[in-house]
Formats: sequence, structure tokens, C-alpha cells
Amino acid sequence: MPFHVIVGAGATALATAKLLAEKGDRVRLVSRRGTGAGHELVEPVALDATDAEALAELCQGAETVFNCAMAAYHTWPQALPPLFGAILAAAERSGADYVMLGNLYGYGPVDGPVTEDLPLLATGPKGLTRAQMWQDALESHTAGRVRVTEVRAGQFLGAGAFSSFTFTIQPRVLAGQLALTPAALDTRTGFTAIEDAARALVTLAGDERAFGRPWHAPVTNATAREVATVLAEVADAPVPRLETLTDRDIALLSLTSPLWAEFEETAHMSHHTFVVDSSRIETEFGLKATPLEEVLRSGIAAG
Repeated sequence: MPFHVIVGAGATALATAKLLAEKGDRVRLVSRRGTGAGHELVEPVALDATDAEALAELCQGAETVFNCAMAAYHTWPQALPPLFGAILAAAERSGADYVMLGNLYGYGPVDGPVTEDLPLLATGPKGLTRAQMWQDALESHTAGRVRVTEVRAGQFLGAGAFSSFTFTIQPRVLAGQLALTPAALDTRTGFTAIEDAARALVTLAGDERAFGRPWHAPVTNATAREVATVLAEVADAPVPRLETLTDRDIALLSLTSPLWAEFEETAHMSHHTFVVDSSRIETEFGLKATPLEEVLRSGIAAG
């Protein structure tokens, strides 16, 4: 029976674990809390994944190590290097393939379509960190120590998703209330369904063509207003009332939580057109973005 290790227990990690288990593979799901996925083939393990020795032991015999781990948003520059370093080392020592869940931050500001061939020219700390994590993994791949690929997802939607949209807009729209968001309302950006990201991870892990390069998860390019409108329609909620937070609003909110100050770095993805091209994964593997209506309906059903 094939065996895989997934580090992390967020929505995409859980969806990936379920997909693997449903096709009969055994999964070890590693997180600080030992969160389970509700399937008999998924073994939850409580472990701090920065413990490289312990993690390497858990990965022995695995075909794939999936890195779906995450740290608090404002701590990425400090927290991700030791965490991702330990996961990469565990994959190398176990002989498993290494499949990373990434995002689009590493590109930095872009004019024109965002493709996988673009250089990683991030200027902010979170983007620089994500870019470095990929470069470190790719160096190991090039040196022959491990086979590596990365799925770069857009802003998450769907069951269990946590993103600027699901945090600031979705609950307000469903409640028929004014939604205040740090994003501009009418600039297009890429949205990725949790299930689509999970399918991409599982598909790439099982195909020789995937390794040695990154891939964009299937995306739907839309504005925040468009997504909110579809959300209201499928939920039979009132027409959305939306406003963009001012810089002063965000500065005041940052006094209550460091999360708010972090949105400034990604303004190029929310206040300027940031259209993501995911045609490569569709052409090579037949993976397409799930229609927004279906994705948002699943998010509502999941609560």
C-alpha cells in the first residue's frame, strides 16, 4: 500500500489526505495538534515539524512528503526557513519525493499574465521568504538529493479556506452586512479552490513530468466584487455591500492584530491587476478550476 506523509493540517492538507486515502493510499498527517482527517487510512501524528530528526523517522518508507505546513502570517520570515528546512531534510533522508504547497508571493509585482516562467522578484519579506524556500528545494533537486515540485495556489476559496476574501468579505456578505476589506474591489486576481489545490498536489506527486519545476494550481481570475456577487447569489443573500479599507483604517486595525499590517506587502496582487495563467497544468494534466458557484457553495455548506 502506498504511503505518504503530509506536514500541516490546514484545509488543503486535510483535503489532500482525504484524496490520497480515498484512492487507497496510507497517509501520515503531521501537525502540532495531531489533527485527524476522519479516515481510517489517515494516521494523525502530533509533532513539531521543526524537529528534523523525529520528522525524518516518521517519513521513512514514504513515497511522498507533502509540505502543506504554515506559520502565523506575520512570522513567515522567521518561522518558515527552519520549518521548511526540516521538512526538506526529512524528504531527502527518507528518499521520498518532495511536493510543496506554495503561493504567488515570490513573483513580486508583475505586468501582464503571471506564468511559471517568470523570475521570482519579490521585494517584500514574505515573498522573499517563499521564493527562497523554493530555491532551496530546487537546489536539492538539481543536486540529485530529492525530487521536488511546487503547486502555487492563488487566494483560497472553499471549505475551510482562510484568505483575505473568506476572512473579511465572506461572513459579512452571508450576514447581509457591509464588508470592509483591504483589497481593491474591481481588480482581477487569481482565486484557487481548496479542492483544486489538493487535486493538483496529488496529481503532480504521481507524475514524472511534474518534478524540477513549479506549477500553478487551477485558478479563476476574478475581482473581489465578482466573487462576492456570486457568493450572495448562491447563498440567496442580499446584494453585497463592499468597501475598501483606507490606509488609516488598516493602521488602526494593526494595533489590535499584526495580521492587518501584513496586507501592505501584497497590495500589488489586490490593488493592481494580477491575472494568473494556469493553462500549463490544464494542458499537461487536464486539471481545470472548479466553477465559482460550486466552490462557494461548498464553503457555505462547510460553515
